[in-house]
Amino acid sequence: ATAETGALVWLVGLALTGATVVWQTVRGILAGQWAADVVATLAILTALALRQPLAGLIVVLMQTGGEALERYAAGRASAAVHELVEAAPHTAHRYHDRELEDIPVDDIQIGDELLVRPGELVPCDGVAFKGRSQVDTSRITGEPVPVNAAPGTTLLSGSLNGEGAIRMRATALARESQYALIVELVRTAQASKAPLQRLADRYAVWFTPLTLAACLVAFAWSGEAQRILAILVVATPCPLILATPVAIIGGVNRCAQQRVIVRSGGALEQLSRVTIGVFDKTGTLTIGRPEVARVVPVAPYTEHDVLRLAGAVEQQSSHLLARTLVEAAKARGVRFPEVHHVVEAPGSGVHGEVGRQRVTVGSLAYVGTTDPAAVIGFAALQNGSDGVHAFVAVEGKPAGMVEYADRIRPELQSFLTRLRELGVRRTILLSGDISANAVAVGRAIGIREAHGDLLPADKVELVRELVEAGSQVLMVGDGTNDAPALSTATVGVALAAHGGGITAEAADMVVLADDLERVADAVAISQRTLYIARQSIWVGLGLSGLAMVLAGLGFIPPTLGALLQEGIDVTVILNAVRASASPA
Repeated sequence: ATAETGALVWLVGLALTGATVVWQTVRGILAGQWAADVVATLAILTALALRQPLAGLIVVLMQTGGEALERYAAGRASAAVHELVEAAPHTAHRYHDRELEDIPVDDIQIGDELLVRPGELVPCDGVAFKGRSQVDTSRITGEPVPVNAAPGTTLLSGSLNGEGAIRMRATALARESQYALIVELVRTAQASKAPLQRLADRYAVWFTPLTLAACLVAFAWSGEAQRILAILVVATPCPLILATPVAIIGGVNRCAQQRVIVRSGGALEQLSRVTIGVFDKTGTLTIGRPEVARVVPVAPYTEHDVLRLAGAVEQQSSHLLARTLVEAAKARGVRFPEVHHVVEAPGSGVHGEVGRQRVTVGSLAYVGTTDPAAVIGFAALQNGSDGVHAFVAVEGKPAGMVEYADRIRPELQSFLTRLRELGVRRTILLSGDISANAVAVGRAIGIREAHGDLLPADKVELVRELVEAGSQVLMVGDGTNDAPALSTATVGVALAAHGGGITAEAADMVVLADDLERVADAVAISQRTLYIARQSIWVGLGLSGLAMVLAGLGFIPPTLGALLQEGIDVTVILNAVRASASPA
């Protein structure tokens, strides 16, 4: 009676622990998913029917352990859309009967006259009609150089206003404006991304029918139901279930050592197969900060004179380009003279008195308003260049021009070479910058496909076309405007060394180091990880296949088979753990 009670307790324990595994498998089959869990489920049910609880419990232990490893290896983040919404403009200042009132952005109507104060976000898409300022559009276009906003300038929602107040006229509702579009693009892309089929399930498509056929042959030959259970137990695909998550956990940890955070195990598996690399320009292929590329003086002035005079007035300005010029001048040992009566037009330029001379620094349009005679001379200096320039006039005459450029990353060439060696055969540059600049950068670094003047929706469309054509697409970006495209790509990688925000949340991987080579490191690690996972699977299946033959011939009883399978699992795990080590 005691033995019968003990056996009953074992059977009840098996029924309770195995119920979840069985139910998950049944649900999968009803949904048309033929997974690796089918053999394990049959082994559990057969163990119950033949009153062999120990063999069944060992199967349950390994099955649930493998699933726990998979859940651990496939961590997911869900804060992306929430953070985007929180960062969006919520309030607008609208003129109504000549009075200014604060309203929710959802109440904005097309044609409303709005005020955007210094330091505020543009609440909706519109056109400026009064005031001047510099507007930071980097969250939308990815370009670091502020836009000079003046009457007639198009303003995009989500852009950050600088130091001047702007009056604008709404041309779109807030929910239909550019920032709201980014929110919706990220939400849609994340919802539509197809779930990744487990590597184990792909092997199970042929391994499971083979196992069932072996069971039928063994039973037909011997007439012993015990042999069916013995085959099912040693054929339980724990090598399939364990090898991939153990190897991927090792690969994820190896990436973390390279300062690459992998947000899901599936992303690492997909990264190993990418063949197309799509890259944002500013901040990804380039440093992301404007630098003084060259100084063009007009005789009798020298480069030193231009930097000394321009720096004297620019040090009174907070404009990004002004700070860049001042830093470049100081780096060259330039000392600035005293300056008086400085007047700045936000986003356009600045002028002041240096000694007894009036010095003007700014855009061509700004210099034209203060020193119109100098404009003709500056036109020849520009010489058709599409870069960003600051023009320097002294007493109404041209003194020189300062040209700014975003420097290409020094590691870029070696990075692109490594990607090609790793199987990324096609590279594409996408940018919100003007097309001429995008093409010029692409030509300089050897990327033939370069597209400029792109809004976030345009980037998404280009990436989606590649994905829908069946390509495995790697997208690398660093700005909020890249977030929708990162979510759309097969694998999205965010460069977040200086803070990634929504870009990091939308990506499958986040690079914490300011180094593109880490992306190539991640691709190499992913390929090695999947090689080790497949190797572990084949070793495990080979040993399981041999054990199936012995079990079918009656040499291995069910309980011994379960213990033997444990030994095979340990072998598989030890091999898969190699993914966390550095390659020899």
